Parts: sequence; C-alpha cells; structure tokens
Amino acid sequence: MKPTDIKDPEYFHRVIDCQFACPAHTPVPEYIRLIAEKKYDDAYMINWESNVFPGILGRICDRPCEPACRRGRVEKDPVAICRLKRVCADNKEDIQHRMPEKTNQKNGKRIALIGGGPASLTVARDLLRLGYAVDLFDDQAKAGGFVRSQVPSFRLPEKVLDQEVDAILNMGVIPHLNTYISSMKDFLTRGHDAVFVGTGAPRGRDLDLPGRQEGDAHIHVGIEWLAAVQYAHVKAAGPTTLVIGGGNTAMDCCRTARRLGGDNVNVIIRGPKEKMKASPWEVEDAVHEDIPILEHLSPKAFVVEDGKLVAMTFENLADNAAEKEVVIPCDEVLLAVGQQNAFPWIEPDIGIGFDDRGRPNVNRVTFQSDLPHVFFGGDAAFGPANVITAVAHGHDAALSIDLFCQGKDLLKRPGPGTDLAGQKMGLRDWIYHSQIADTGRQDVPMQPKVKSIKDRLLEVELGFDQDIGHKEALRCLNCDVQTVFSVADCIECDACVDVCPTTCINFLENGDESDLRSRMTIPAQNTTQFLYVSSPLATGRVMVKDEDVCLHCGLCAERCPTGAWDMKKYTYITAKAGQK
Repeated sequence: MKPTDIKDPEYFHRVIDCQFACPAHTPVPEYIRLIAEKKYDDAYMINWESNVFPGILGRICDRPCEPACRRGRVEKDPVAICRLKRVCADNKEDIQHRMPEKTNQKNGKRIALIGGGPASLTVARDLLRLGYAVDLFDDQAKAGGFVRSQVPSFRLPEKVLDQEVDAILNMGVIPHLNTYISSMKDFLTRGHDAVFVGTGAPRGRDLDLPGRQEGDAHIHVGIEWLAAVQYAHVKAAGPTTLVIGGGNTAMDCCRTARRLGGDNVNVIIRGPKEKMKASPWEVEDAVHEDIPILEHLSPKAFVVEDGKLVAMTFENLADNAAEKEVVIPCDEVLLAVGQQNAFPWIEPDIGIGFDDRGRPNVNRVTFQSDLPHVFFGGDAAFGPANVITAVAHGHDAALSIDLFCQGKDLLKRPGPGTDLAGQKMGLRDWIYHSQIADTGRQDVPMQPKVKSIKDRLLEVELGFDQDIGHKEALRCLNCDVQTVFSVADCIECDACVDVCPTTCINFLENGDESDLRSRMTIPAQNTTQFLYVSSPLATGRVMVKDEDVCLHCGLCAERCPTGAWDMKKYTYITAKAGQK
C-alpha cells in the first residue's frame, strides 16, 4: 500500500465516525468535551453553527451518529450523543449576545423560501448573515414546517421549537405566513434572484382497499391526523384504534392515540418487528406505553357495517399460520404507510422537470433544479428523510444560491476548514481527558407512564441533568484526537504495539490492502474504515494501524520513547455560504 496521506481533509474526517455519519457533519467530540467541562453555552454554539437546531435535534434527531459511534465497538451501547445535545440546550444561559444581529448592510439580492421547515430556515440563517433579503412563505400560522405540524408535543415542546425558530426569524426574515403558493409560474414573476423550495413531502400515502370510502369518517392519513391533533382540530381517538405502518410516523400516531383516549391501540406491520423502519428507541417507547405491535399482517379490507367502521381484515403472512385471514375489531384507523412529494402548484411548462415518482430533477451536489434560479432541499428534493438531513441540504443549497447570485460556477465549491493541533502539555499530559471511562450508557429519566399518557402536551423524556450528562460525556472516546506517526522518529522498539489495548498497531512487510488486513495480529475486517500505513521504516517494514478499533487513548504516544507518536486534534468544519 502507498503511505497514507493524512493531509487529505477527508482522511481524519472519516476516522471521526460520529461526525462523518452526521449529514451536517457536526463536530460531535468537541461539543461533548465542552459539556463534560460544563461549558454549555460554548457547546450549544458549536451545535448551532452546524446543525442549527440543538434543542430540537436533541429531542427528535434520527441519530445517524450513534450507530457509527466508536464506543459501540468496544461495548454494547454508543455514547448518547443526541441526549447530550439536549444537555447543552437545556443548560445554556442567555446566549442572545452570541447570536448574529440583523445586518443593515444588504447586498441587493432577494431570496424567496417556499416552505418554513428546517431546510428553508437553514438557508435563511446562512444567507441573512451575508446581507441577503429573505422572504419566507408558508401556509401555516407559524414557521417550523412538519416539525411543528406533525411532531407531537410530548416529544418536542412548543416552547423549544419556538425558541429556535424565532432565533432565525429574528435575524431579519420577512415572513409571509398563512400564505399558500398556488402557482409557481405566477410566483416567479415576483422577481426574486433565487427561489428555494422546502415544502417537505406533505402527502401521506393512502390505502385503496374495499371499504375505504364507506368508512372514510374514521380512517385517517397519519400525518394529516397528527397535524389536526397539533392544531386541536382533533381532540379524541377511537377507544379501539389500529395504526397501520412501522415507521416513526406510526409510532407518533399510536402514542398520540393513547393520549387521546385510545384504550386499546395496536400497531399493524407487514414484516417482523426487527425490520421496522422506525427508530429502535421510538419502538421501545411505544412498547413501554403498552402498545402491542402485531407482526406479519397485510391489510385486505375495511369492514363497515351500517355505515360504521367495525374492523379490518388482514392476510396473515407468518410462516405456518393456522389462519390466513385475521379480523381485528376497531373503530378508528390511522394510516402511516409512507409519504410522498406533492407539487400540484408547480406547472409542467415552466422548465422544472420531475421523475416518475413525482420528485424534481435536482442536482445532488448543488440542489439546483432544471430552472437555474430555483433550488430544492429537504424532503422536497429527494423524498422523506429527517431533520438533520434537511439541515445539511439547507447549508449546501445556501452555498449554491450564494455562488449563483455572484455568477460563479456552482460546482467550484470551497473545501472544508481543517486544522490539526497538538494536544501535548507535558511528556505524558494531554489537553484533553484521555482516560477511558468504564461507565455504561446512562438511562434518561422519564415522566411516570401513568401521568404522561394522560397529557399529550407533557414531555415524556426529562433529559439528563448536569451530573448524568457529565457522566455520559466522559464516555466519549475523543475520536477527533488523532494518532499521528513520524517515520523519522521511530526506532521500531514495538513499545506502542505492546501497550495498545486493542492491538490495532502492527509493523509488517508491506502488501496490498487485503493482504495487510489479513496479516494484522487481529485482522482488520471492517473495510469501510481506513488503514493508516506509513512509508518504509529502517527495516523495510511499514507501520499499519487499524483505524476502526483505535480508542484514541494516547497510550502509544505516552509509551513511545522517541515521540514518534503524537496526539493531535483534528478540526473539520464544512464549507458554508460566504466561505472563500
């Protein structure tokens, strides 16, 4: 293998597994260290710069960082990254003085945002600081998009949502709320320099089955029903409610139904529970609230008698099922079987093309549509995803809009900001806390179940307090502090090999990647993570390190008698609008 080029900005970025997995590439270990030091304001601002909504995401993020967490390779549970994000949001002091003020120096460009969700708000946040005038159009009375209309308050209190949405609006957004855009052709005549569409995936899928029309009064599309609950148009659920679907929307529906009088709520899924699309913790919360999940049942028909919904019939898909048809009584059904894009307001003759699934033709790098000054992001671009993905789209789209308004090539984008800084204070002392805590993942305090299921506005998770947050923060392995090897200083004494707790350092004759992986003392089987390979040493061997299992503990650097190993913190900040 060729020697590893650690100057490649993506090399150490990929080693920081949590940050690499985060769509917005939030510097996770950096803010967790600040939480451990109880510097909550600093931790919040690092999050705010990257993911924009720390308090919101600290409650409802899909947590792609946690399955990637290095801690999960040495023990069962990863660091509770999401809940630590909430710790800094809950414990910050007044940070208004650290927020950007309205800029009075405008650049003469005007941007329109259609839709007031996370993607649009991120675009606004990034462009307002550069002097753009930003008009936001949304058909709801408040900005927030689906986070406001569909996420239950027992998961995300309205005051948290208001606080973080208002922080962006107060930067100078010109809001046009309760405003539905019915014609893109007409809208484009308003003369905005660029338009960003962040309208989400607002159409819930229905089930066209026998009895659907006859039972319509008691059969609801899940996302529409959740919105009706949020706006208090629906105040009760049927005593016996069926929820069809196995995603996060289904979990929100069933838990909401329990709080609105559903004494007997069941979730129906076609496959096994372990293959549900819902986040595992969402499934756990539903089960904790005594909501059964019935597996291997495929909907066949709604049973309506005398104009009233009384049951549903299902095909039993379980192997060796004694009965192939199952009838389950119910008086209300919530359909949570998927969402899709809907653009009835975009005329087909204005130059924006769509694929056969109704999604706009959008460049995945620039987020530009077929119409050069129209951009899409969030669920509106590529279909349903999650809040943190919408934020990432917003950053990239804002960068593209800024380049577009300057007449620049949208594909010539600035690279990330990076830095590799030494962490040594003394011979064996480091700036960061290098000791590996042996505590397990901390449990989050919860409201008593008997209390929480009676109030749909009462937040279920209480969050970590400062002491629990401190313990959890110390579980982080600081995977942004990198082991950096100097061939010139190595005397091949193998002290680092002896001290390494995971046996990830080897000195071997060189070979191709598969050969080196197989010849390591513990074979490096995860090919999605790099091998760190040095140039040849005096003996002709090379140092080979399996980045996948390194604990970043610094023992190799402490043991090395010549200083051939050093610990350096790698900072990686994604490019944003206005960056040169």
